[in-house]
Amino acid sequence: TTLTGLDQHPGKRRGMKRRQIVTGMAAAAGVAACSSDNADHTAASVSAGETFEWNLVTSWPPGLPGLGVGVENLAERINAASNGRLNIKVYAGGELVPALEVLDAVSRGTVQMGHDSAYYHRGKLPAAQFYTTVPFGQTAHEINAWMYYGGGLELWREMYADVFNVRPFPAGNTGVQMAGWFNKEINSVDDLRGLKMRIPGVGGEVMQRAGASQITVPASEIFTSLQTGAIDAAEWVGPYNDIALGLHKVARYYYYPGWHEMGPMLQCTVNLDAWNSLPPDLQAIVENVCQAINDDMMAEYTWGNAVALEQIKADPNVELRQLPDDVLRLLKSLSEEVIEEMAAEGEWAARIKASFDEFQRIVIPHHEITELAYMNARRL
Repeated sequence: TTLTGLDQHPGKRRGMKRRQIVTGMAAAAGVAACSSDNADHTAASVSAGETFEWNLVTSWPPGLPGLGVGVENLAERINAASNGRLNIKVYAGGELVPALEVLDAVSRGTVQMGHDSAYYHRGKLPAAQFYTTVPFGQTAHEINAWMYYGGGLELWREMYADVFNVRPFPAGNTGVQMAGWFNKEINSVDDLRGLKMRIPGVGGEVMQRAGASQITVPASEIFTSLQTGAIDAAEWVGPYNDIALGLHKVARYYYYPGWHEMGPMLQCTVNLDAWNSLPPDLQAIVENVCQAINDDMMAEYTWGNAVALEQIKADPNVELRQLPDDVLRLLKSLSEEVIEEMAAEGEWAARIKASFDEFQRIVIPHHEITELAYMNARRL
């Protein structure tokens, strides 16, 4: 199915502390902010017009609305802003490295950049999941605030440098997702038992504890897995991307809300050795373009999901349903259990959870009398 209008894709890190902003501006202007040796190297690089040819691998199918196109836009904007001095070639999932091994390739230096989701790497670093999302966690507005102003970004970069030898950047968000596509009705918690579901991250662990079988497959295999019965259900993103994969053709029940992913942030990662090879002005360009894409992708998803949902609601073969309250209560309880255990098992998870929770403690009351109150008032 072609979704009218969705094949046209519209197209600074403002939350830095004042000291960081000044440093970034100075770097962009070619002013030395480090040692005199580095300054001499930078001046020579800029004056000589040194160019860099980088590869960027992703987890996404080629041309996928939002995710795939967003990465292509990121590369194009960096190329344009750098006047061709930093040229980045994008490879879709599986073209150069397997879709779920993006961070490994960047960490090893096989490629210079990657774009994927942090929670794909929970097996190596459980704490990484906070930098996509955790169930019943933060919305897109909230995670951006925590990252840029609340200390989340500093912790993330410290952890990734230590564990993976990469520098991460927020680089996209889909907003609140859907609970997923199901070929079985979910009327009570009993219906979760024995369910075979594609769902990654902490959400997958929660579903396992609820009695389901958690299965991880890349986006390119979700359609076939649902069609053949290899899985009974799958969460992907939301209407915009789900229609692009044709999931409405192979599953009947479309459940909401996305309890497991209410503001899933995407990551751009740069190998630290490659990052350190760039002069400060190109580093500033990468930083600023990643933040621009982080904002732009959220705008695109807000638009695309609204348009795509209209098509789904008009499809007589699809039933849009809300998960029952008892199911959501169980999933919330299990989510808290899993996250507490994760924090107890590792220093990184404990540190990040403490920062995450402290911001959530103060932002929820604010949003209850602003965003939520307004949404309720708008329905009057």
